[in-house]
Amino acid sequence: MYLANLLELKDRVALITGAGQGVGRQIALHFAANHAKGVVVNDYHLERAEAVAKEINQQGGNAIPIQADVTDYTSVEKMIQASIDYFGKSVDILVNNAGNAGANPDSVQMGVPFWESDPKTWDGWIGVNLMGVLNCSRAAIPEMIQQGNGGRIITVISDAGRVGEPHLPVYSAAKAGASGLMRALAKSLGRYNITANSVAIAATMTPRLEGRMDDEERMRKVLKNYVIRRLGQPSDVANMVLFLASEASGWMTGQTYPVNGGYSFNQ
Repeated sequence: MYLANLLELKDRVALITGAGQGVGRQIALHFAANHAKGVVVNDYHLERAEAVAKEINQQGGNAIPIQADVTDYTSVEKMIQASIDYFGKSVDILVNNAGNAGANPDSVQMGVPFWESDPKTWDGWIGVNLMGVLNCSRAAIPEMIQQGNGGRIITVISDAGRVGEPHLPVYSAAKAGASGLMRALAKSLGRYNITANSVAIAATMTPRLEGRMDDEERMRKVLKNYVIRRLGQPSDVANMVLFLASEASGWMTGQTYPVNGGYSFNQ
């Protein structure tokens, strides 16, 4: 019996937010390598998005770069429309990847007890990690339903949203909220064959993290928390996201899948 490649994304258009570097970039490359009809490479910084789109196109894929601030709903709407204008259809796969401290990381506080934090600094965490997911999902879903061929919504969260991170309480809350949204959407969108899932990641070697792991002693202490004694790579996350974007995961929805090297375990 001949089995088709279930990871094939033929005829599918995908939008990945925050795809100008790190995990988002690798997800975009994975999608293009598995023959997505089109890849919308979003980033707050246009030059990053352009570099990734160029990389995909040079390898025979079909990608467009779009600058958009996911915390601005009007900007997100325009991004969805740009996909329709360029590819002739809206997105079939939405990956809410934009995260961390957003476009202005200096606006957030880190390492401060929650009860000593300044409420004015919460918006940086909540804006991109929760409001961005709300905005992108709200803008993409109507077109997914209208197209009538199913769809996938995948949100990259953090283990902080699963188990809590005492040094990042607002970030933990925002990621937990995004995961809760996926579970709610899974229940309401199943009738349209649209799935919604989350991928919870732990420390992954993105450009932001690499500069903090040059110290050998610090790395040794961090790795004590991981059953698999290494930090994650963007490809580790992209592998799971590709699976959830494909037909191979067609009967899986409303779940949070850890990709964390054993940092924490499901119960």
